[in-house]
Amino acid sequence: VGNERLGKADENYAAECKDRLRVLCAGKNAKVVIHYERDIPMGESTEKRQFGTISVGKRPDIGEVLVTEGLAVTQHHRDDEEKSPNYDTLVAAEVGAKNAKKNIHSVKEYKAKTINDLTDPRKAKAYSGSLMRAGTVKAIVEYVFNGSRYKLVVPSENCHIVFALENLKSPQPSAPASVVSRGQARPAEPFGDVSKRHARLNVLHRTVEIVCTGVTQGGVITGQMNVGGGAQKRDLSLELVGAGLASVDQRKIDWGEVPKTLVDAQARAQENKVGLWSMRQVKEEPTFKAVVKAKEETATIRLSEICSASRFFFHVVGDEAAKVIDESMRIFTAENGIKGAPCDLKVGKIIAALFNDGTGKSWYRAKVVERKPGKVKVLFIDHGNVATIPIASHVRPLDIALGTDRITAVAKEALLAGVKTRGLEDDDGVDAARLLQRAAWGKDVSARIFCEHEGKLIVTIYEPGNPSSVNEQLVSEGLARVSKPIEVNALHAKMINSNNLSALMSELKIAESTARKTHTGMWRYGDVGDDDEEEY
Repeated sequence: VGNERLGKADENYAAECKDRLRVLCAGKNAKVVIHYERDIPMGESTEKRQFGTISVGKRPDIGEVLVTEGLAVTQHHRDDEEKSPNYDTLVAAEVGAKNAKKNIHSVKEYKAKTINDLTDPRKAKAYSGSLMRAGTVKAIVEYVFNGSRYKLVVPSENCHIVFALENLKSPQPSAPASVVSRGQARPAEPFGDVSKRHARLNVLHRTVEIVCTGVTQGGVITGQMNVGGGAQKRDLSLELVGAGLASVDQRKIDWGEVPKTLVDAQARAQENKVGLWSMRQVKEEPTFKAVVKAKEETATIRLSEICSASRFFFHVVGDEAAKVIDESMRIFTAENGIKGAPCDLKVGKIIAALFNDGTGKSWYRAKVVERKPGKVKVLFIDHGNVATIPIASHVRPLDIALGTDRITAVAKEALLAGVKTRGLEDDDGVDAARLLQRAAWGKDVSARIFCEHEGKLIVTIYEPGNPSSVNEQLVSEGLARVSKPIEVNALHAKMINSNNLSALMSELKIAESTARKTHTGMWRYGDVGDDDEEEY
């Protein structure tokens, strides 16, 4: 069997051999007899492996069955080497398979069967209709993600799908070691590993019956699954819920979408306190957050990115966190080099992104803003700049110790208080941004921070030696207009003492009135009507 990650394809008849072995052994009592051990070279080291015979039912040697059917060959040994007591029988079986030209001994050209991969969300959504119309179909469980989510192959539809039991929520199991090493592991939940183990023991590599009823936005096919046959057939959803290894989605219960049998099974599990319900259930009481009003602060800041004349990012002068993250990312670059690595690029995820600031390429913390074909748009959270970078070479996972829960973003996003300016796509917007640049870029300036609104700090900036704020300068030059009263009142409501904000608004209104009368900037052709406010 090949390895898709390493780009190694399956050998001829590998899939047929694997499936035949599954049919012969999966879910059946087997007897294993070890005949000898041998050291197998594995790179620079060796690995000790055991060799033996597997017997199932009336078949004393499963290996002989595979060799007889032309799905395996005999490993040839020297006379002085340890070997199976059935070695001569296996050699004779191979000779018979060769003479009959069975499977791998056939002279016909081998044609590998191509199976449609519907694990891709777009393909899953496109083909989900045919799966739902198919009714009850047989499937083979190839992988178990957790107690209620699996990867299946559906022979009748010739496709792979990711399948989840409808209406159920399974606890999160422990993450594989490969995921933990990348720092992307979600914490395991109580009974997560038990639920996954139950599913592996009961359905992995088994033939099951499924009924597809829907598809999620992520391309996961949902439905029901039955295990076993005849009188032994059982509903896996009922089994998991009854054992307390999964819970029924409360929202589906509230909407009346869950069968009564499933609700009753959960009620019995709760009553008997099995599985998940054996733990103490803490009833969550609704909590009401007290409204915390902001206290006005002053700080010396330095702009790190200008997005428009009224929106920018800044660093607080003397902030030790900036020095810590700069040094940490320098070490991160030295340890990892500048080559990219596979990375989870979900929107909002904090990753390491490569950027050249003029002194050479280095890794910086960045938040994923938008995913594009072959590229990703990111916001560098410690500086405020945005860039679209290639996925193959410019991203890699960020160490857990460098996450924003340990070191908060150094660059703070801010809006100038009481003013509205046009964007950089407009000439007036460009002129306004240039005024902000002349007044505050590349120098330490004073800032009065009023409060936070919608994730952004509301500030007034004063350049050294000028008593007039940059906010007021923009309005005086006719490059900004005063915010509407309803917007200003929302800021007043968030502050303990808003006297300075009120004084600022009075100054801005006087400046705007003067600019109107002198036909300065945007007022050069007369009044700007209310319709034009949409542009600000």
